[in-house]
Amino acid sequence: MLDHASRRIDIARLQETLDGPWAEVRQAHRKHLDERFLPVYGETGDQARERITRLLGELPVELGIAAGFPPEYGGRSDIGASIVATEMLAQVDLSLMVKAGVQWGLFGGAVAALGTKRHHDAYLRDIVEGRIFGCFAMTETGHGSDVQQLRTTCEYDPQTQTFDLHTPHEAARKDYIGNAARDGRMAVVFAQLITGGRRHGVHAWLVPIRDEHGNPMPGVTIGDAGPKAGLLGVDNGRLSFDHVRVPRDMLLDRYAQVAEDGTYSSPIENDSRRFFTMLGTLVRGRVSVGGAASAATKAALAIAVRYGDIRRQFSDAEGDREVLLNDYLAHQRKLLPALATTYALHFAQTELVAALDEIQGGDGPVDEHRQRELESRAAGLKAAQTWHATRTIQACREACGGAGYLSENRLPSLKADTDVFTTFEGDNTVLLQLVAKGLLTGYRDEFGSLDGWGRASFVAEQVREMVLERTAARALIARLVGAVPGRDDEVAVTDRGWQLKVFEDREEHLLDSAVRRLRGGASSKKDRPFDIFNDVQDHVLAVAAAHVDRVTLEAFVAGIDATADPAVKELLSRVCDLYALSVIEANKGWLLEHGRLTPARSKAITGVVNGLLKELRPYMRTLVDGFAIPDAWLHAAILREESARQDEMAAHDAADPQAAGADSPGGVADSPGGVADSPAAAP
Repeated sequence: MLDHASRRIDIARLQETLDGPWAEVRQAHRKHLDERFLPVYGETGDQARERITRLLGELPVELGIAAGFPPEYGGRSDIGASIVATEMLAQVDLSLMVKAGVQWGLFGGAVAALGTKRHHDAYLRDIVEGRIFGCFAMTETGHGSDVQQLRTTCEYDPQTQTFDLHTPHEAARKDYIGNAARDGRMAVVFAQLITGGRRHGVHAWLVPIRDEHGNPMPGVTIGDAGPKAGLLGVDNGRLSFDHVRVPRDMLLDRYAQVAEDGTYSSPIENDSRRFFTMLGTLVRGRVSVGGAASAATKAALAIAVRYGDIRRQFSDAEGDREVLLNDYLAHQRKLLPALATTYALHFAQTELVAALDEIQGGDGPVDEHRQRELESRAAGLKAAQTWHATRTIQACREACGGAGYLSENRLPSLKADTDVFTTFEGDNTVLLQLVAKGLLTGYRDEFGSLDGWGRASFVAEQVREMVLERTAARALIARLVGAVPGRDDEVAVTDRGWQLKVFEDREEHLLDSAVRRLRGGASSKKDRPFDIFNDVQDHVLAVAAAHVDRVTLEAFVAGIDATADPAVKELLSRVCDLYALSVIEANKGWLLEHGRLTPARSKAITGVVNGLLKELRPYMRTLVDGFAIPDAWLHAAILREESARQDEMAAHDAADPQAAGADSPGGVADSPGGVADSPAAAP
């Protein structure tokens, strides 16, 4: 139990814990992004595009949006800062975040990661300073997530020393391309490289698509993707190429070169491995999308929780006064587990960004094994964060009733703008399959191959040992798990070691049984690899989901361990209990079926969760205030009325002293500006 009598939560200390290693980037955004950058409700698509393009040029340099680029081109080689900057923009306006992400993350990031010094010298500074707006032209109408099968071709002609970039049919049209419909002047175009009559797989070229007057270049057809559900300020468009001539030196040739005579060479001989190495350098976009989804989720929760502390509905048993929404268990069930999951994913994202910065931020060669782990973690967390955003923002909308449906209260735009996050930068279901295949094979360059799954040399225990390598605070987590007694009924369900062990055991069992099913399929259907995998696809996705749950819990545990303030640490520990037990409660069916829970213990978990909700009720406002989202950024009319309503309630309480202190369990009064009083200290 939280020690209410002695623990007072200092919001500043909680904020410090959450702000993490790039706190100065977060603070710079809070300082510099004022009302000018907020969404405008009710504007047309054209108005939104004009506004967002203008604001993109007004973003202060101090924010570090382009911090990931080398200093000689206007950055500071701080990849982590650029990811966190993207996350902060998402709390202000998601269209602005996506537009900035396309320009500096996808377009500029591809030039930096896939190009060489001549490309950097010629284009990077202009990209960083916004003099060249660009696009990232990968997705095609007929091929989205299956990038290896793109149909656009780029064939080298040694006579002219140019590539012939061509869209062979409508399904090969580049589609949904941000910055294409209006502002893009150049595009990084992904296509099948052909030279000497042989295909060498997907590569990328830097291609001008508009001239200095904004007109399409010869052979380039540009269209608008049309009206969308959200992200009105992003000019998504379509690109087609009719035998466009691209100079040889516009091939982004860090990983493959084509000589004047058409000879192809690459330091990576295997086509599949080369392809995944190239895509691996672009993992920042996926990490940014996950972080942005979490940022939007925090804003939605802040609105819903604060509204629930002022909105009353139905009288209490005595009929003296109406009850606050947040005092209802059903309302707590909607918001508090979602808030706990948001905290868990925040720590997982912080750990992921730190790993990305460490692995890709140095000057030396990238460790291939760690890069694969990074890509898998990024894929899994992006899926978890974006699905969580979709569910939670909807729950927050419902928690605010009719007010949540009004544009002026931000929630509809958060819902519309984040909905596409589940399918861009990788469809979530496909991403989980990538995570699962990585767990099953251990090698990203074997994605799509089932050859090894039926071999006797494939030992599930070896894979399990690799998979369960500790993610963070390794010694602490091993110690906690190791201290759990053999019998579950001997330990409380709030024991952290027991929780970790349940998550670990679930992943181990799912992985083991998936391997057995795949090996069985490989022996009976060895000539039908698609059927082998398709028959267990649901099982494989469950493996990936269990893996993401485990690494998220371990990241939360590591974050708590690193927290210095005792009161904040105790509060976070209870939030972690709620996260862990909420996941266990949601998976009761599987755990009961496989003997991991007894019926009695299963019932007890629901009781403990309900107890945690009551225990954390006084801290709901504290927990959302810890996100340190400026009031202006929430941009919700119902919150602008908050002070007036609180004054009205205070006047009512003064007139009716018996009703005072009945607003929440224990009469707690959270102070958004600084310290949250404990229930025992409240009047």
